Amino acid sequence: MKPLAVFGTSSDAGKTTLAMALCRIFADRGLKVAPFKAQNVSNNSAVTIENLEISRAQCLQAEAARVGPSFLFNPVLLKAHGGGGVQVIVNGVVYQNQSVADYYDNIGNLEQVVTQAFTQLQRDYDVVIAEGAGSPVELNLLDKDLSNTFIAKTFQTQNILVADIERGGVFASIYGTLALMDPVMRGNLVGVVINKFRGDRRFFDDGETIIRERFGVPVLGVIPYRSLNIDMEDSQSLSNYRQRLGAVKIRIAVIAYPGLSNYNDLDVLMADNEVEVVMVETGRPLDSFDMVLLPGSKTVIRDLHWLKAQGLFEALQQFGKPIFGLCGGYQLLCQTLHDPDALEYGLASTEVGLGLVADSVVYQNPKILARGAYALFGYPAINGYEIHCGRLAKYPLFYQQGRIAGTHVHGVFDDDHFRTDYLRSIHRDYRGYAYGGYRDAEIQGFADMVVECLDMEAIMRAIQDS
Repeated sequence: MKPLAVFGTSSDAGKTTLAMALCRIFADRGLKVAPFKAQNVSNNSAVTIENLEISRAQCLQAEAARVGPSFLFNPVLLKAHGGGGVQVIVNGVVYQNQSVADYYDNIGNLEQVVTQAFTQLQRDYDVVIAEGAGSPVELNLLDKDLSNTFIAKTFQTQNILVADIERGGVFASIYGTLALMDPVMRGNLVGVVINKFRGDRRFFDDGETIIRERFGVPVLGVIPYRSLNIDMEDSQSLSNYRQRLGAVKIRIAVIAYPGLSNYNDLDVLMADNEVEVVMVETGRPLDSFDMVLLPGSKTVIRDLHWLKAQGLFEALQQFGKPIFGLCGGYQLLCQTLHDPDALEYGLASTEVGLGLVADSVVYQNPKILARGAYALFGYPAINGYEIHCGRLAKYPLFYQQGRIAGTHVHGVFDDDHFRTDYLRSIHRDYRGYAYGGYRDAEIQGFADMVVECLDMEAIMRAIQDS
């Protein structure tokens, strides 16, 4: 089959979720599907079946496709590293920290990496679904763009263009994108998808006619606005999230420092109608909360400075209720943080941590990347993964004493038994729920909605080998 690419008229048009839905739709039709994004920019990452690192978005798409996540799905990942620099991860392994200019200077070598990954996926899977990045017509960046024109031209992908109607100007965004689009990408365009539509679908009938007759492209479907309450990709997704609360029993303060990463650890808590999650983005009293969660951080020492500047450092030390740290948040709980090789901060330094865990952190290469079933907190097998450079001497994997607990393992709260027991220790009437079933229902429900709205037969005809 020919590869299929999902491009957008802008950032946040819905490329990630549409690609995810297509992964599930094709998988439901019995096809072996590989998601792909040549280059992603995200601090949210996960560990693959090869114990390598890719973005969470491609991991979610792999879950939708019912395949194990592979480094081939996201061969280039960029993580913000502070000071305008990026940590460049190539084929799942940290390559180096670079300025954006240095990164672009190396783009030719990265094109080879991307080509090798995509070619291998075409050999191993029935269909590859590639996700674009931002807009495919950023004219000043076309020669540096791995995820859009390069993929469309190199692999002759069949293309879908997604437009976000909610932000307004949908006709102008479609018309402008088509006018500036590379001729090869335009020649392989299957059609346009209107995304995030609110209201009566019939009110867009005239709009569909305009796009088809005046712009010369078919509308493959109009997808209603529906939030996907798992795997939030960035801080904007977090701020837009609205919980579906019921009888709230536990209020959790999540410390949202600037380097907050791996937001997916919060999904299971934010989806729980017995738990209210409040993002704490500035100094404020914590007394009204039942628990504080320190989530992952891409820049732990910078975020430690932020805690101190906001007054939250002292507030956390004085908080007399449960505190739980995840990965970078776990490291913040320690007595001291040593960064002799400037891996975290850009300058070699030693910092005083919260002092709630009697251990010290030392940052060293190589980055620890692992996934599997971990023996944690007295439970024999909690599924999760590790991504960190920080090492603890006495408590390398987890710590629990009294009200203070933490672990380097992401995904620990996804385990129903651990989460229920832990939260029930905070409120005895907490009941809990089955997160795995909820998660798959979110994916399947979204995919089922999309398949009802799309002309899937037109898409299938486009990708069939002639």
